[in-house]
Amino acid sequence: MPTYYEDIAVGDTQEHGSYEVTEDEILEFAKQYDPQEFHTDPEAAEDTMFGGLAASGWHTAAVCMRLLVETMENAEWASQGARGVDELRWIRPVRPGDELSVEYEVVEKRDGDRPGVGEVDSRLTGYNQDGEPVISWVGLGMIERRATEE
Repeated sequence: MPTYYEDIAVGDTQEHGSYEVTEDEILEFAKQYDPQEFHTDPEAAEDTMFGGLAASGWHTAAVCMRLLVETMENAEWASQGARGVDELRWIRPVRPGDELSVEYEVVEKRDGDRPGVGEVDSRLTGYNQDGEPVISWVGLGMIERRATEE
């Protein structure tokens, strides 16, 4: 049974994971989308502020988005996409071998201006295997409303 806008409450939380980030994946993603040496060259990365290879923040965001979508599918959210993202923060580097998981919390909901759709804002936090936050953002979601009989 789908989870509609009316079924969601501010304060609802859910956790999901995990996903192991590999060195090959970090290099491949960065070479195509974020070719900075601390993402593409393990030796050169040692001499940067990161002190070693670090995943692109965009790569980390993509992995966490995948985990969020899996969470929403498991909860059968009637998602209609999102209006955007606020407050994106890269908190600490993701390294080869890190295992990521996500937690989200509904922080606000409102009627919105689209017929049949409510707005649900959720804070997502991605964590590494040590429970340390690595990324966070507020997703500005759109969730289908339950059909009402007229």
